[in-house]
Amino acid sequence: MTGDSDAGELVEGGGRRLGIASLVCAAVFAAVFGVMNLAKAPAVHMALGNWVAGACVALSLAVFAATRARLSPKRLRDLGLGYEVVGSFGIALAETLATYQPDRQVRGISWVCLWIALFPLLVPSTPGRTLAVAFTSALMGWFALHAAALLGVPLPAIGIVLYLIMPNFAAAALAVLFSRLIHRLGRDAHRARQLGSYQLIEPLGHGGMGEVWRARHRMLAQPAAIKLLSAEALGGKARSERIRKRFEREARATAMLSSPSTIRIYDFGRTEDGTLYYVMELLDGIDLETLVAEHGPVSPERAIFLLRQVCDSLAEAHASGLVHRDIKPANIYVCRLGTHYDRVKVLDFGLVALREDRSGEGTRLTADDHITGTPAYMAPETVTGDHAVDHRADIYALGCVAYWLVTGELVFEGDTAVKILYGHVERAPLAPSKKTKAILPLGFDELVLDCLRKDPAARPESAAGVADRLEAIDLGDPWNQRRAAAWWEGRAVVSRLPAPSRRKPRDTVVKA
Repeated sequence: MTGDSDAGELVEGGGRRLGIASLVCAAVFAAVFGVMNLAKAPAVHMALGNWVAGACVALSLAVFAATRARLSPKRLRDLGLGYEVVGSFGIALAETLATYQPDRQVRGISWVCLWIALFPLLVPSTPGRTLAVAFTSALMGWFALHAAALLGVPLPAIGIVLYLIMPNFAAAALAVLFSRLIHRLGRDAHRARQLGSYQLIEPLGHGGMGEVWRARHRMLAQPAAIKLLSAEALGGKARSERIRKRFEREARATAMLSSPSTIRIYDFGRTEDGTLYYVMELLDGIDLETLVAEHGPVSPERAIFLLRQVCDSLAEAHASGLVHRDIKPANIYVCRLGTHYDRVKVLDFGLVALREDRSGEGTRLTADDHITGTPAYMAPETVTGDHAVDHRADIYALGCVAYWLVTGELVFEGDTAVKILYGHVERAPLAPSKKTKAILPLGFDELVLDCLRKDPAARPESAAGVADRLEAIDLGDPWNQRRAAAWWEGRAVVSRLPAPSRRKPRDTVVKA
């Protein structure tokens, strides 16, 4: 944190904690010296000790009063750190005067140790400032011994002096460790609360590309979801650069699309501590994988209604030279938007490639000499490398999604990723109608199997062409808003918002 963020921490409770601590300190001084006076402690300089204790009580009460005044956060912080140093001197001097006995110069560990070690919890500050103040406070034990000598208390031998003050420096080192921990936690908490113009509310999920938070615009009160990737998660320099490029490519690729079926990106950037983030619309809905897993396969007419919207998103992306490369049910959300039901949003363009990028960088942003993808939805050419991966890989994956929607099963099953990938490369898929009891409309099987052709050239030429064929399928009772509203209102659907790659078992890294 900077000094300003330290001040912000004081605003949120540091001043109150300092006030409480000063009252406790005053009470402890009064109680301890009251007991010592009643017990007639044998210290030769008890009277002087009482005066010092009284001064410490007065100082503590003054600090308490100051915390109740409307001081600026910076002044409160400086007051607290100054109180730590002066308080350390007062405690050490009072102990020396009140516990000195000519025949026993060695006493237990000073209360200054506890004071120094715990003070970072009262007044959070940067580790550097804590180091300076804590070690200055530790030196107060040495100054107190010499001040007591001026008042008539014999100065112990140097060995005894070192014995008495060394624990103070150990406490100072412990205070620095506490400060570093508090500094890190405070920085993370500050980031978790505020990011640019957005206030982060709660985490929604995390995955391979980062984590997602529910957020709200501070001025507009506009809800949003923020996807971010911390600097710590980036790893080494080479990996950091690769992930940064992938993250930025996802944000830029998504932001340039305007289809209502593509998730909207509001903002993108990097914070001062290196955290990458982008702000996207908050979705009220569930992904298609969860939809089928929890509610069963959808009707053919509903599947067509949803697939046509996915085609709209892909058609625009492909026309812009973008290939999604990770189309799967988990990356397609079906939502409620205002009075509209079953609105589709395609998201997570994390593996996006530019068709005109001939350098190969687009296929190398995930790991060195590896291609990341989801085996159950990977086109054969992605696995074998026999053909250039272009928009037709998305069409193949779209066929896999259609298969999942109406059957609740994958095109090719297998207990390992390799077996699933082998199916995509070598085996002929069964028609969807073979895996469901539902009656599929004429033309649906043929379209899905065309999307699943091994040869990219044999597949439909475009997502728009797939949409046209879907629209041409004769449906007795097409899916519409009335039916969609009845479905949503008749079920307690838990809202699932954009969270990156929650389902790891079906994701894998494949050797390029």
